[in-house]
Amino acid sequence: MTSLPLDVYAILDSTISGGRDLREILRAVIAGGGKMVQLRNKTGPMGQLLPYARELRHLAREAHVNFIVNDRLDLALAIEADGLHVGQDDLPAREARRLLGRERILGVSSHSVAEALKGEADGADYVAVGSIFPTHTKAEFTLVGLELLKQVRERCSVPLVAIGGITVENIGEAIKAGADGAAVVSAIGAAPDPERATRQLVQAVRDAKVADLGVRGSGSGVRDG
Repeated sequence: MTSLPLDVYAILDSTISGGRDLREILRAVIAGGGKMVQLRNKTGPMGQLLPYARELRHLAREAHVNFIVNDRLDLALAIEADGLHVGQDDLPAREARRLLGRERILGVSSHSVAEALKGEADGADYVAVGSIFPTHTKAEFTLVGLELLKQVRERCSVPLVAIGGITVENIGEAIKAGADGAAVVSAIGAAPDPERATRQLVQAVRDAKVADLGVRGSGSGVRDG
């Protein structure tokens, strides 16, 4: 899968949404131009989570937005999600790909070049690299910075997603370092106006990509694709 709408990849997480319903956040993301979202809920009881996730999936499908589930393969299959995202401590990517089939999207988190390459080899459609910047959305995180993103870009052919501490002020740096898009948690979910925040992030990514094309077009390119 070579073409994914990864520009702004919104992660829906009720722990950072300030008590707002995730359906409200999702509608704002859609209105703001977001085309890919992920539901992150590792602990909720399946009996309660299933109907809620199914409703979110329905809203995303109506808007032609890709809906990804974090970690929970059973939930992803039950609601017919567009795909699954797994971390290094979750279901191994190779097994996830086997169970998902080829028609669904598979994303893999990485914190090193080796992990990114393994994710690609195991069938990931995209690889997330992070944490690029300091973040408060996870109690424990590995800060890898923009330099690792550049190194992974040089070695990986699948689309890359920057994650960790992404804001409208720094998302352009991640794109210029080699990311195809960025996963955003609190900059949307905790924003006073999630729709406006999404729109600003989408525009910042577009501006960065236009600037990058201009640099490469001048003969002093920073990356090939």
